[in-house]
Amino acid sequence: MQAIRNLGLALASLVIAGCASFTDETSPNLPRDAQWGIVPMVNYSQTPQAGERSEQILLSVLSSRGLQPRVYPVSTQGEQALMDDSERLAGALDWAREQKLDYVIAGSVEEWQYKNGLDGEPAVGISLRVLEASSGRVLWSKSGARAGWSRESLAGTAQTVLDKLVGALRFE
Repeated sequence: MQAIRNLGLALASLVIAGCASFTDETSPNLPRDAQWGIVPMVNYSQTPQAGERSEQILLSVLSSRGLQPRVYPVSTQGEQALMDDSERLAGALDWAREQKLDYVIAGSVEEWQYKNGLDGEPAVGISLRVLEASSGRVLWSKSGARAGWSRESLAGTAQTVLDKLVGALRFE
């Protein structure tokens, strides 16, 4: 009976682990009291404004960890949308230097959708990077993806992914 229970627990663990995937990179110790910022997330998904949605959830997750980052101002001009991603990041890093920020969190949204089918599970894939604002040097990066349950929302799934990603950051 014990062997059957252990086998059941092992199978359940495999099923749960199969729904999420995260890279494993150790974070350097980063000062919590530094000046932090969030720059635009690049949206590689097919869903419009997935980058902006993930930025707002990221702000909430970082705030829950005791950080109060400044957010790069969103331009409503069509000109910003026409820039390629490297130009947008360069502009955001210039803004971060003007604001005298120490670190910025950048990233990308690779997936943000409800999967097709009867259940329509939410699926989210996000990558984050911590950059040194003065040089643009990448200090840490991590990616994560998760498929939620059929009654779960995209925002809830994204919050779970971002919470796990941010949870991997080590602060002093």
